[in-house]
Order: sequence, then C-alpha cells, then structure tokens
Amino acid sequence: MSSTLLEVTRASHEEVERLERLKHFLEVLLGPTNKDRLYQSHRVRNMIEQITSTTNKLIEIYEDKDGSRKDEIAALGGQTATGTNVFSAFYDRLKEIREYHRRHPASRVLDANDEYEQLLKEEPQIEFSGEEAVGRYLDLHELFNDYINSKFGEKIEYSAYLDVFSQPEKISRKLKLTRQYQEYMQKLLEYLIYFFERTEPLQDLDRIFSKVVTEFEEQWTNEKVEGWENESQENGNIPAEHSAIDLDYYTTVEELMEVGPERLKEALAALGLKTGGTLQQRAERLFLTKHTPLEKLDRKLFAKGSRVPQQNGNAVTPQPSADAKEIALIEAKVKRLCDLLQEIIVRTKENVEKKQALTYEEMEAEREEEEVQAESESDDDEQQIYNPLKLPMGWDGKPIPYWLYKLHGLGQEFKCEICGNHSYWGRRAYERHFKEWRHQHGMRCLGIPNTKNFNEITSIEEAKHLWERIQERQGLNKWRPDLEEEYEDQEGNIYNKKTYSDLQRQGLI
Repeated sequence: MSSTLLEVTRASHEEVERLERLKHFLEVLLGPTNKDRLYQSHRVRNMIEQITSTTNKLIEIYEDKDGSRKDEIAALGGQTATGTNVFSAFYDRLKEIREYHRRHPASRVLDANDEYEQLLKEEPQIEFSGEEAVGRYLDLHELFNDYINSKFGEKIEYSAYLDVFSQPEKISRKLKLTRQYQEYMQKLLEYLIYFFERTEPLQDLDRIFSKVVTEFEEQWTNEKVEGWENESQENGNIPAEHSAIDLDYYTTVEELMEVGPERLKEALAALGLKTGGTLQQRAERLFLTKHTPLEKLDRKLFAKGSRVPQQNGNAVTPQPSADAKEIALIEAKVKRLCDLLQEIIVRTKENVEKKQALTYEEMEAEREEEEVQAESESDDDEQQIYNPLKLPMGWDGKPIPYWLYKLHGLGQEFKCEICGNHSYWGRRAYERHFKEWRHQHGMRCLGIPNTKNFNEITSIEEAKHLWERIQERQGLNKWRPDLEEEYEDQEGNIYNKKTYSDLQRQGLI
C-alpha cells in the first residue's frame, strides 16, 4: 500500500496530524524543574523539524513536476492506453490491499496515550559541560584565556571578563583589524550560537540574525555602527587629517626627525608602512615616500596585511578593508546574543564570585543541596492542583465538577452583616444560614426576633428599620414570643417557642 504515491500522501498527512497533537501535548505539559523544561523544549523542537520535513515532502508531491501523481489518479479511474476499465482497476487495488495486510498481519494503530508515555521516556541528547550546569551558566574559560593572552585583551579576572566580553566597541579599532581578533570573535560567536541553540531550542535564530543584518547594513551605510563610525581607520591606520605630514616642508631626514617618534609612527601607519625601528629609520622610511610613489616602493617596507595605497604621503586615503565589515557584523551578532542571554550572564558572574569565596567541600555540599531542592520543588509541583476556574474544593480535596458549581450557584458570594460580615458561597448555603445559630445569635444581640419577616435581610440597618415598622403596625404589646419566635431542633424542624418548650419537657426533642 505504501508503494503508491497517494498512499504516501495520506500517510504523510496522518504523520503531520499525529506530530501536531504530540507537539500541543508537550507544550501544555511543562516540566517541574529547569532540566525537565529544557528537555521538553527540545522534544517540541524535534517535532517541529519533523513536521517541516514531512510538509516539504507533501509540497513536492502536490507540485507533481514529473506528472506521476496525475498518472496514478488516472489509473485509479481505470484509464489506460486502450480505454477505461473501472472494474479492473478496482480489483487490482483490492488485490494490492489484501496482499499488504497478508504481509503485515500485526500492523495496528498506536494508542495516543501509549505514544505520549513513550515520548516522555525519551531524553534528548544535549551536551553540557560541568561548568554550564545544564544550561544555567556560561563556560567562557577557553575564550577568556584567548582574550588575556592577546594584544587586544587585558590582564583581568574571569569575573571582570564576563562584564567586558559583550562590549567589543571598547577595544581599539586598530587592534580589531588583526587576524587574531577576528578569529577570537568568530569563536565567541560560534560558542554563543551553540549555547543559545541548546538552551532556547524554540527560538528562531535565523530570523533574529536576519533582523540584525538588516539593521547593521543600514547603520554601516550611514557610518553609525558603534566603534566603526570612521572608515579611514581601517587597516589599522590613523585618520589622515590627524597623522599626515606634509613632506614638502622638509628637505632632509634630519629635519623630519624633529617631528618626533610618535608623529612619525602615526604617519607611517597611515600609509601602511612598517612603524618599528629607531627614530632615524622611521624618518628615512617616511622620507622615501616624498619622491617615490608608494606602489613602486619595496614590499618589505609595508606592514603585513596592509594594501599598497595609490597616492603619496600627505594626501593618502587608505583603502577600506573587506574584513572590517565582516568583523563589525560579527560584533553586532555577538551583542544581540548577549542581550538575549543577559540573565544567564548575570547568573554566571554571581556564581563565579560565590565560588571564589567557597572551598571545594562547601561547593560540593551546595551542589548536593541544589539537587535536593530541585527534587523537592518537583514534589511540590506534583502536589499542586490544577484549578484555573477557582472552583470550590470538595470532600476529597479536589475541585468540584463545573456542572455542580453552576447548578447550585456556588460561584455567587453572599455576605451577611448580621453574621459579622460572614461570606456564604452559593444560594443554598445563603438560604440555610438564616436558621443557623450564627444568624440567630446576631439577631438576638440586636434585640430583634428571628422570624420569617426577616428572611433575606442581611443588613443591620434594614433589620432595625423593619422591626420599627412592625412595632408601629402591631403596637409594642402585640409581640407574642410564645407563638412568633421560632426554634429549630437537631433534625431541622421549625417550631414556635411554646411548642418547642412543650416537646422538650416531654423529652421528645
């Protein structure tokens, strides 16, 4: 059956629907610990990749570039080269189905619950170093060693490096254009991408970087990239207006030496020439450019990695390096990833500073304590009851059914001022409370009889006002407590005071 193209299409659609159900199930079922949530995210990511792959296959089938799908549909309708034979096509198809089930007698449909349980037992293979602690911290020790042993780096502590590695704009532009810096930034970007993909598998990194590239191209065109505003500093050169020396004013090397070693070094760097040597050697090297075009000078005089400018000394404009834009783009991507991982960077620095004040035994004890705490958090989460509608709890400690909640109006709250602002949930509980001791005691404290006339009265002012009206209508001496005051026995029967007293004396209550 699976050999036909239409059967492959049907099976692919079924596979996509199955994977979508599994994906939604995993998205709802959040893990109690950070490790469980991370594994859950990777399972969802794998589902999305499988759905994408299967959908691409379906698109290729529906495009039908080779016409095989169209031919198969025609064959199902019995269309052949000799004519149309529907019955022959039907029985051929029936024979193929029977043959398939004869070869696969044990094939069955998987139960969704079994599939969910099997999926949860699978643990994605995610590699973390011990320092990373399952994605809680960054491990930048190798990059830190590269930084402190480079020309562009500083001799600082690891905790201080965690503050500066995300700020490449603070490094001198001249040092950025070296191959060492470019390799360092490339390694840093690769590590941050690898860490981000492991800890945030559901994030679309391609979309994030495409936005970064768009913004970068606009800023680069307008020369507004932070740390790269002036293109005249590419190739390690100093701006020409600050470093150029007008050689027309100098006739000998000795006169040029009076400028000083620093000015000569800047002028040589602006031309791409070597800047080392003694003061006289620098002056002689620069003085050569007065009458000799730069392109005709010996290549040994130029610094490594520099290009030969097309003009002489005092009007030289260095050629822009193609690597400068690439390095600036890497820096933009690194800064964007650091913004997304800012919380982890802060947590890493706090962990490093805390470990510096602990001994090995204390660190081991703290690690064991964190594991126990994670297990206890997992147990607490399992004990929490899912109750988004905030339904009242039943006798078993679980929320009551929603239909029962609506039937008895348990969602309505009634307050009785006479009972001390006590709340009664539901109409049934509200009606019964008028016969309970709490309400009777409140009425007795007000000096008002608890009769049927005061049903539905919960305000003290309303009760007093109604009692005054009853007294005005009946007179002060018309109150007959023996007949009008009500009592309730243990079974809920209501009697007036006289009947209740008689039955109590007889021992019937």
